[in-house]
Formats: sequence, structure tokens, C-alpha cells
Amino acid sequence: MGLGPVPATRRVLERAGLSIHDMDVIELNEAFAAQALGVLRELGLPDDAPHVNPNGGAIALGHPLGMSGARLALAASHELHRRNGRYALCTMCIGVGQGIAMILERV
Repeated sequence: MGLGPVPATRRVLERAGLSIHDMDVIELNEAFAAQALGVLRELGLPDDAPHVNPNGGAIALGHPLGMSGARLALAASHELHRRNGRYALCTMCIGVGQGIAMILERV
């Protein structure tokens, strides 16, 4: 657990030809507050960015083991629709420093 989402995010953004500033919604699965703040700061985002976890994250909503990724994707999809946005980033840390990230596009 830690900063694994940072390199995963950078890689998925590079592959998609996008930047972090193209993201209308970011769903960041925070393992704990310090981890989430570290990821935000490494990605150059303010601690209180309004488009990051706009409806609360895992600390507020819970961390349903085995379906956290599905919760992130569904929350991002609904928020993209609500905001009439185009891109959402979903990212989470995994044990032993690993991370995963994906971009959703609303079409």
C-alpha cells in the first residue's frame, strides 16, 4: 500500500495521450488519508481538488473487499454522466507497493 497508483496513473495517461488535467473525475481508492494525500501531491493535484472523490472515497464509503474496483468504476461512470464530463480516472493501491489505474471515456 502506498504510492503505487502514481506510476500506474502516469502510464495509463501516457498510453491514452492524456494528462491528469484532462480528467473530469478522479476516483482514488484511499487506503488511508496519508496515502491518498501522497498520491495527490505526486500527481500535482491539490489536496482538496473538487473532482477527486466528489462523493467520498473508501474512508467515507467503505472498502468492499473484492469489489473496490467495481465501486470506483461505477462511481466514476455515474459522476461523469452527472457532470456531463468526458474522462474519469480510477486508481487504487494494492499491497506491496503495487497500483492500478484505468481511464473511462463517456461517449
